[in-house]
Amino acid sequence: MAVIFDMDGLMLDTDPVIWLESMHQVAARCEVAVTTELLKHTKGLRIYEVTGFWNEHFGWKDPAKALKMAEDILDTVISISHTKGKILPGAVNLLEVCKKENIAIGLATSSPQRLVDSLLDHFGLRHYFSCISTADNCRQGKPHPEVYLNCAGTMQVLPWRCVAFEDSVNGMVAAKAARMQVVAVPEASHYNDRQFGLADLKLLTLEGFTLKDYYRLLEL
Repeated sequence: MAVIFDMDGLMLDTDPVIWLESMHQVAARCEVAVTTELLKHTKGLRIYEVTGFWNEHFGWKDPAKALKMAEDILDTVISISHTKGKILPGAVNLLEVCKKENIAIGLATSSPQRLVDSLLDHFGLRHYFSCISTADNCRQGKPHPEVYLNCAGTMQVLPWRCVAFEDSVNGMVAAKAARMQVVAVPEASHYNDRQFGLADLKLLTLEGFTLKDYYRLLEL
């Protein structure tokens, strides 16, 4: 049995605020008009997929430009996160509870390894995870289930014996496609989005999750 967490927007307040701020900063420097509506279509995707989408959307036909923008956005996210990023309510307490119960803990994120390493070390969270599965380890990004299946496989836990925690629709779909039980913790402005009806449980924050919920979801 295991729990598998997303990172950005679920445990850390990097998404949406810091990611959006970083994207807008880099886009403005490159004189690219990236709107909130446009960003909504790429929420939960890997950053290289996001800027690749921009490459197609704006008709740049310049993969090198898209790659450079992705790297600049990552640098900006790291810088801002180190300055004013925070761990979201309930995250550390839930990690501690799972650790005390000897529940395997994994991380499955669309973020690249260098960003994940930087933020986990900065916020002191790395030691909780027995497996860290990132965008760099996968050929397909969320909503494809690969990142979740990789994580469960590394921990040697059957996917349907895992509870996954997600804040995005793409992430939720990925975890469900992996046949996991899914707890959705959407950002407040998207809490009533009907798409989150696919989740097995929906919460306002991680503070609302209990061991009773865990055992109920896995029917133990």
